[in-house]
Amino acid sequence: MGPVASDDPAPLAGIEQHSIDWVPLSERHGKPSNVGAIWFVGSLNLTGLATGVVTLSMGASLVWTVIATVLGSLFGTFFMAFHSAQGPQLGLPQLVQSRPQFGYLGAAVTVWVFALVNYVGFNTSDALLSGQAMNLLTGMPNWLGYLLAAAVATVIALFGYDWIHRLNRWLTWPFVVITAVITVAALFGGGLPDGVWDAGPLDLAPFMLVFVFVAGFQLGWAPYVSDYSRYLRPDVPVRSTFWWTYLPSAISGIWVFVLGAVVSAGAPEGTDPVTALKLSADRLFSGFGTIAVVVLLVGLLSIMAINQYGGSLTMISIVDSFRPVKPTRTIRVVTIGIMLVTVGTVSTAVGIDQFNWFFANVVVVLTYLFIPWTAINLVDFFFVRRGQYVVKEIFNQHGIYGRWGWRGNLAYAIGLACMAPFMVVTGLFVGPVADSLGGVDCSIFVGLPVAGGLYWIFARSLDLATERRMVREEGLLAPLH
Repeated sequence: MGPVASDDPAPLAGIEQHSIDWVPLSERHGKPSNVGAIWFVGSLNLTGLATGVVTLSMGASLVWTVIATVLGSLFGTFFMAFHSAQGPQLGLPQLVQSRPQFGYLGAAVTVWVFALVNYVGFNTSDALLSGQAMNLLTGMPNWLGYLLAAAVATVIALFGYDWIHRLNRWLTWPFVVITAVITVAALFGGGLPDGVWDAGPLDLAPFMLVFVFVAGFQLGWAPYVSDYSRYLRPDVPVRSTFWWTYLPSAISGIWVFVLGAVVSAGAPEGTDPVTALKLSADRLFSGFGTIAVVVLLVGLLSIMAINQYGGSLTMISIVDSFRPVKPTRTIRVVTIGIMLVTVGTVSTAVGIDQFNWFFANVVVVLTYLFIPWTAINLVDFFFVRRGQYVVKEIFNQHGIYGRWGWRGNLAYAIGLACMAPFMVVTGLFVGPVADSLGGVDCSIFVGLPVAGGLYWIFARSLDLATERRMVREEGLLAPLH
């Protein structure tokens, strides 16, 4: 009989020891509700607000933007929440779980490089916003503001899993109160133009741009969502982790995305998200704009820490695929430092003036890259292997999962290729089918069934009987429930 996992939160401790390795049962702790705080606070920050600001710049009216935002958030969060449910069962970081589908090296090349771009892209957006917020609050240069914010986020990321959870639990209710007051200011503080709530005719092209962008933002959590549920005990039901991820993330996402769109509607055209927030909040009473920026900046620090933490695990995973590494604290410190420098360099090159264009296209492109992966990974976990994997073989490059998983890689390549004609990347690329539809992007509705369906067909040739026997012999994973 294995060690017993605990319902209690972990005691206050130092820097987390684990990185990409399996979390032993003796160290499992917490409840599914603990996950809820992370994914509720995850959107209540400057990046979440900026997401809403960007949606209104895509050409739809405010009403249609709100509708597309709600639908996109509900859609994207659905898949992200099922990824979260994988954490307690496997006790592994999200992307390490891709090795059974893509192979030991295949996962590093096909999935993890894109995931690293995901972390750099999102953290660059966070860097631009944190730098602008610090500049607005103190007058310091944006680059210095980012470095100070990143330093705080780095400390949080170094302490790791339990401290990230703890911080978000502390922030939940204060953020609810402040965001509620900001909402009142945006809706009733004046500044919204006449006729802003007139829906006007539905233009499907910008409507779908908003839908894909918001769905992609929520799906952008998928490559690391189970990193924050992997310490839960393995007998936590899938439905518990799913709902404690889905509802908090979808609700807070819809709230702050819509708030961002409303804030943007009341600001002069071209105003950056941080300044738009301050202008809107100050309409309630003088000085509240500063309070609002400070609070959402604190929330942003938490997300910057999450992105640095996840980026660190991804870099370690990539290196481990080519040269086995020991999951020590030192390597986490080094990889987090690399993330900080990389993001600082990219954000300096982009600049706050290009934020809307950069953020919108980064999210959309990453959505395209991760749609086939999410379909393959979820089909494998829930329908093919049903949560049963040989953990030691995931870390064995010559093991049963192989170096190159042709099934996952081929399904991914075909799925992505089938999506291409339907893609719309503003100012860069419009696929021929999307162009014939007047710029309507429906690529995600192609990529999900094609990649997932092909992988399910390819996986029928797997020797699952032998693998399940090895799972039983290893004795680490219980049947999925």
